[in-house]
Amino acid sequence: MLSAVDPLGRTVRLTADRWEHIIDGHPEMGGLHAELLRAIREPSELLHSPRVGEDWYYLQGAGPSRWLKVVVAFDENNDGSVLTAFPRRRKP
Repeated sequence: MLSAVDPLGRTVRLTADRWEHIIDGHPEMGGLHAELLRAIREPSELLHSPRVGEDWYYLQGAGPSRWLKVVVAFDENNDGSVLTAFPRRRKP
């Protein structure tokens, strides 16, 4: 399991199962786990999702597209878990 601390001081974990989910759905993400963690530590943009307890981290210029998006869910203790990550041409 890998982890990173976001700019708000929250720890976010990336489990082996979630990483497998990410690369199964987005094979182009293979080998980009360091960029995924950097997106959490030093996002170009951090947005609150419309879903309660979920934030979106964007890193510009990382990976095979213009943006790398990382979706993180937080529990009641503000401990985060990566749900998914994928390349995007633009932010929503």
